[in-house]
Parts: sequence; C-alpha cells; structure tokens
Amino acid sequence: MPLPVINSIASWILKKRFHQIELFLKYPNEVQEELLFQLLRTAEETWIGVKYDFDSIRSYKTFTERIPISTYEDSAAIIEKTRQGEQNLFWPTPITWFAKSSGTTNAKSKLIPVSEEALEDCHYKAGKDMLCLYLNNNEDSKLFLGKSLRLGGSKQAYQDNNTFFGDLSAILIENMPKWAEFSSTPCNEVSLMSEWETKLNAIVQETITENVTSFAGVPSWMLVLLNRVLEETGEKNILQVWENLEVYFHGGVSFDPYKEQYHKLIPSANFRYYEIYNASEGFFAIQDSNYSKELLLMLDYGIFYEFIPMDTFGKSDQKVIPLSEVELDKNYAIVITTNSGLWRYLIGDTIRFTSLSPYRIKVTGRTKHYINVFGEELMIENADKAIAKAAKETQTEVVDYTVAPVFMQGKEKGSHEWMIEFRTPPKDLNAFKKILDETLKEVNSDYEAKRYNNMTLNPPVIHVAREGLFYDWLKQKGKLGGQNKIPRLSNTREYIETLKSLNIFVPS
Repeated sequence: MPLPVINSIASWILKKRFHQIELFLKYPNEVQEELLFQLLRTAEETWIGVKYDFDSIRSYKTFTERIPISTYEDSAAIIEKTRQGEQNLFWPTPITWFAKSSGTTNAKSKLIPVSEEALEDCHYKAGKDMLCLYLNNNEDSKLFLGKSLRLGGSKQAYQDNNTFFGDLSAILIENMPKWAEFSSTPCNEVSLMSEWETKLNAIVQETITENVTSFAGVPSWMLVLLNRVLEETGEKNILQVWENLEVYFHGGVSFDPYKEQYHKLIPSANFRYYEIYNASEGFFAIQDSNYSKELLLMLDYGIFYEFIPMDTFGKSDQKVIPLSEVELDKNYAIVITTNSGLWRYLIGDTIRFTSLSPYRIKVTGRTKHYINVFGEELMIENADKAIAKAAKETQTEVVDYTVAPVFMQGKEKGSHEWMIEFRTPPKDLNAFKKILDETLKEVNSDYEAKRYNNMTLNPPVIHVAREGLFYDWLKQKGKLGGQNKIPRLSNTREYIETLKSLNIFVPS
C-alpha cells in the first residue's frame, strides 16, 4: 500500500477519536465518577475488594472513608505475591508485567503492576490520542510518511516464574502490534537492548539511514542520542540528517532546561514540541495544542484522580479532594485509582491546574523532591525556570543539575548549593548566579522572603561540574538511559555530597 494512502487512513482513524475526547471535555466530573464505580465493580471479588467490601461502596464519600491513601511501600508485599504467581489480589485479570520505575537514582526500584486493561485502555489509547490531538492541530502533517524514532528502556525477565519486568517503554514495545513496529525505528531487538552505550551506537547506525519524521523519548537522553548522531554523520544540525522531521513528543523531565539546546540542534521555526505526562503507573495528560505549555488531563483511561493540596500534605489535617473541587494555581499531590489495581495510590508527583474548563495541568515536581528546609518551598518548576533563564541570558547550555540545602551552623545562615554541569560554561559565573537567584525570587515569593537582605538565606553557591559527572554518577548506579532521571531538588545533602566527591576525579 503506498505511503500516502497509509497516511490518509491513519489520520482518518485517529481523528475519529476526537469526538470521544469531546465527551469528557464536556462532562469531566460525570465521566470520572462513572469510572470510579466501574473500577470498584470490576474488582469486587479480588482479595482487596473483599477486604474493603467494594460491593457496598455506592458513594465517593464511602470510598474515601473505607480505603486509605497508600504508597508503594504499603503495596509492595501484595505486589510481590502477584510477581510470585498469586493472582486476583488487587485486580481480577492476570498481571504478568511489571514496570520498573526509576523515578530517582535510589538503588531500590519500584515494580508497578501493568494489567492488560492498562496496556490497551490507558497506555496504547494514550499513544493514539497523542497522535490524534497532534493531527487535529496539524492537518498538513506528513507524520506517517516516515518513522518515529523511539528511545526507551530495556526488558528483563523475572527468573523464578512467568512474570516479566522492565522499563515501561520496553513493556509497551514488547506488547505493541506489528503494524506499530513498521512505523517505528529502531527495531524491537535494538530498542530492547540492556546495555546503554552499546544500544546507543546501534540506534545511531540503524536510524541515520531512515526517513525519521518524529522523535519520542526523555529530553535528557534524547539529547545524548542526537549529539551522537551529529558526531557520527558529521552534519551541523539534525535537519541535515532527517529533513522531514516535524515533531518531538517528550516527557519524563521538564523540557525548559534543554529547550535552547534543541533549538540549536533543530533550527526550524516550524518544528513542533509536544509534551506528554506518563509514568509507570499510567498515562495522565497530553499537550493538546501547538506551542502550549499546558497539558490536557485525560479522564477516560481507567484512572480515577484525587488530589492533596500541598499545604496540607503529610500533616495531621491532610485533605484529599476529587477533581471537581480543585482550584487554579495551587500545588497538589496526585492520588490515583487505576485499572491495574492501584487503589488510592500516591504516585509522588505534584501538579497545578492552569485551567478548570477543560482541566489542564502543569507538572511542578515531586512530593519528595523539593527544598523546604527554611520555609522557602522551592519546587522543581521554579528551579527549571531559573536555570533556563540564566542559561539563555548568559548564552550557555546546561547538561544537568541538582540542588541541596546548606544547613545553618551557629550564626551562619543557610543557603542552596547547586551542582551544575554545563556544555558551554558561562563566561561570568557570578552573572549566571545573579540571574538564577533573581529569577527564583520572581517565581517564588517564599524564596524571595527568605532571601530578603540575606535574612535567612545567603546567595546560592554554585559548583561547576566536570564534563560527564552526572553521566558517570548514573553509570555507577546502573541507571543509564531509559526513564532514569537526576533528582533536581533534595532536602538532604546525600546526592550533592556524592557528586562533589565524584567531581574531583574521573571514575575508571
């Protein structure tokens, strides 16, 4: 079948979905309430359904009173039983796939259950919706005349029985239909390689001869791949390698610190960037218009949402609210109930709503990754904005960074200590630091108050990381590639002390 015909058919099928999306745009709270009771009815006869008597739950109020908020640690034992072959514990259909969640560089990984329903009705449905929304906004798209360059993780088989675990991206590749592989590059065999550096070279060799029209992957690791492509080909920018490129679907970390580097690599005003918000636990939101910085919360993927205002999070008066009660521009921790059997599960991400009709969000950080040692309530969103502005105004490029508090000692005031790896270091580090500090004051009034006249916080301390520091740190931990991320902010000094020790030598 000629490629133009394939392009037309795919566009027609995907655009039909837009009418279904319009339903939850019009009736968001009704769709969510109906979904909650579908989940409860489906899981009535599971172990957890019997324990909490799902059969008698007929209101959201009863649901919240009967089922507690849970974390991975609360669920780990029952998840492990399922990995050992015991089924019908938290979801009625057999679960044989588990997504290895990287989240941070912590040695202990989470293994999140992924049901068949979650694969089909959440992750794959979201992939189609991502394309649907893009095509709806770009009717002249020629996306399907080429291939999507996907950058994912690796799959490993659990040794004791017929269950499997790996990065979510690898699970999706392993289970996707054959037609999807036809439109993607590299091939499954290369995509699922475990050793990152070998895999990176294999991806470069396979993809540079393909007609790539889109990218999909985490910005930090995609940047590593694109720079390797330029080294291999000798070209000056990526459009000289793939002239028909039109869009990059990205997620996993904030795009702000990397935006200017991508603009240099892909020098086209017509190239589009589409952000997605997915995790091992589910696919949550998609950018639904060109050049937007907001994400549309997707409400019919088998995920019921609740939210904890961050000003009550972890406190005795902690409040949990449904979607219908959220407010604009407040930070919330996300709680989900899913079609993989996660019940009132705290995923660890924080978001704020930028629109209530429809519900659109921005990811602001992690419940554990912020700094509030001095009452400054510094969120990842604040730090990313400040880094991006300082880099742009000093004409430099940031590879990665992390921040930790410097605790007060005696009469010495506290401060924030930054470890920043630059691709091109600023000519004047003090100018960079001043812009960083002033931007943080602009975007965070609590930080500004603590910095006023150095009352509580002294100016930030910045260390320039040697080349490859963060890469070497992740390599030591076996965390290269995939969805592995650098923890941006911490209330402890654990990460930065390790990085400072690594910064003085190059590991062999």
